[in-house]
Amino acid sequence: MLTLQEPLAATASNPNERLSAVLSARNFGVTYEDQRTGALTEAVRGVDLDIEPGEFVSIVGLSGCGKSTFLSAVAGLVPYQVGSLRISGKRVSGPGPDRAVVFQKASLLPWRTVLENTYYGLELRGVPKKDAAAKAWDALDLVGLREFAHFHPRALSGGMQQRTNLARALASDPDILLMDEPFAALDAITRETLQNELLAIWQRHRKTVLLVTHQIDEAVLLSDRVIVFTERPARIRRQFRVDLRRPRTEAAKSDPAFAHIVEKIWAEVNRIGEPNGEEYAI
Repeated sequence: MLTLQEPLAATASNPNERLSAVLSARNFGVTYEDQRTGALTEAVRGVDLDIEPGEFVSIVGLSGCGKSTFLSAVAGLVPYQVGSLRISGKRVSGPGPDRAVVFQKASLLPWRTVLENTYYGLELRGVPKKDAAAKAWDALDLVGLREFAHFHPRALSGGMQQRTNLARALASDPDILLMDEPFAALDAITRETLQNELLAIWQRHRKTVLLVTHQIDEAVLLSDRVIVFTERPARIRRQFRVDLRRPRTEAAKSDPAFAHIVEKIWAEVNRIGEPNGEEYAI
């Protein structure tokens, strides 16, 4: 019977992996086992993907196709059974300080202040409190929450809680920032505001980002490259290079080229048939 405790066939190395890549996946696959029945569900199959330093990449696809499963595996939260997965050349076998995850829910500790929540991860890693707090202050400056540093989560709006969530991830200075539908639970105005803030932060620091989203326009606005996953089991149907000029703002959405890219990606998301994984610049 298949066990999901450790990767069964993760290769030690692969000559086709790019040495420069922050994330490198080769023939990557994830299968779930129902602990009650033993039934297997293949969620991700045969994914080959490289993400270069400073690149912003988004994954889109139909609901339930395996996008979040792939991201969770990169985070080290879901075991994989096939292929290889490396972050900065090191094999992924569990969570690590080289990755930080921003989930849809902020999941802040209610008894800790914004500042204390922001440096919590550093505190768990044994970073001295003074140094951890200094990094947290810098992260709060980035997301515009310095004046709310001593507030508790219950006093914050949903958007401010998610800013704190983002600050907590940025404070750890990971090799790659993983974002799983980070703005999905927010109202439209707050979502657009945070998209623009994330654009500004990325433009300033060029942190490597992997984003999972259902919003095609969000993916195009933020990304250098958009990966379209097939229906489950997730494979790469097609990749799109987004060559819109940077730095970008919300105004980019009024560019006819933006609408053209969104239309092409939507067509791929809804297409049925075998993937080819090719990359296009539109």
